[in-house]
Amino acid sequence: MASPGTDSRAPFSLDSYYVSEDFGFILPDPLEDLPSYYQPWMDIALRIPELVHSHELRSCVNKMPVLSTHFLHKHRELRLAHLALSMMTMGYVWQEGENNTTEKLPTSLAVPFWEVSQRLGLPPIMTHADAVLANWKKKDPEGPFDMENLELLVSLPGGESVKGFFLVTLLVERAAIPAIRSIPSVINGIRCGDTDAVVRALEDISQSIQDMNDALKLMQVYVDPSVFYGVMRIYLSGWKDNPCMPKGLVYEGVHVKPMEFSGGSAAQSSLLHCFDELLGVKHEEKSRSFLNRMRDYMLPAHRQLIQAISSQPSLRSFVQQQANDHLNQSFEFCVSKLLALRNYHINVVSRFITVPAARARQLRNHSQDSEGDMIIKAPKALEDRGTGGSGIMIFLKTVRDRTKDAILPEPSKKIKNHS
Repeated sequence: MASPGTDSRAPFSLDSYYVSEDFGFILPDPLEDLPSYYQPWMDIALRIPELVHSHELRSCVNKMPVLSTHFLHKHRELRLAHLALSMMTMGYVWQEGENNTTEKLPTSLAVPFWEVSQRLGLPPIMTHADAVLANWKKKDPEGPFDMENLELLVSLPGGESVKGFFLVTLLVERAAIPAIRSIPSVINGIRCGDTDAVVRALEDISQSIQDMNDALKLMQVYVDPSVFYGVMRIYLSGWKDNPCMPKGLVYEGVHVKPMEFSGGSAAQSSLLHCFDELLGVKHEEKSRSFLNRMRDYMLPAHRQLIQAISSQPSLRSFVQQQANDHLNQSFEFCVSKLLALRNYHINVVSRFITVPAARARQLRNHSQDSEGDMIIKAPKALEDRGTGGSGIMIFLKTVRDRTKDAILPEPSKKIKNHS
């Protein structure tokens, strides 16, 4: 194979990264059931919200038989198994809230979960790859891919807001598909100096990022902030950088020492990582460290795609070298759309976390009204943090500001800088 950066290489393609032209990073047509041998898992997984509500989930899992994972053969079987076992794990750990967590995950859950995780290259905790990318079905198989026709396979406490949260996030992933499809066109255009091809691809990516932003706006339609903050959020939390579980979690039958894993985070989606690498967004050290750690929560093939994009010739350098106004404008527009998406994400986090957290603090300091009862249960440990363990607002604003820095300096500024 020719060395990287030479035109003699085969064209850059998504084929070897388990990324679908039609579904992007989303798992196409996830299975709804496992072989009958695994019925004990599915019987519990499909009842998680009610079993948590009745405080019976832990006892059901404790009685579960230890099943072999050797009868899981196909990728989609492993994905459904990982989804079911991960959701059970979140319900098991957080059934009693932050004040009565468990130090051990029982063998019946820990061992198969560990084995399935090893085979997929995912950690043994619920990830974006589970709860969003592999957790959907169409009510009408011939119908549209929209909120009215989509359903979750496995759910957590929080009712319609849980469904709304995961499915809106899925629609954001779907809106990004044209952008992911266009990344090879940018890379191949740079390699052969085809400015027009790069411009067309960047315009498609810009439109796709705008569509992601529009999809994200559905969050305020389908998710109740008080339910997200007061009920759902704890079930998305992990056992790393979490004061509720300072020692982590022992996976019984796997390892005698406790292990630490981060909870769910939007940073586990491969989308923005791909855009950052393509557009040359450089994050400051602390943010970069967290984002790189979140790549360990993605499927290995998706991690490899991000890495492959980062090793290609620089788009930013190409734009600067070409000195083509149309190319410049297309690049700037693309970065501005990514910036707008990150600004809107800050707005969403403010509405769903910062404002309810302030209200929860206020309610703790004053008399609790009935409307506040649910919010008051939200974990204190997570008030200013993301479920992935990051200091959420500082992190998001820093990432946003570094995106702004990717905008090319104006020619007059470049001259000034050299004088």
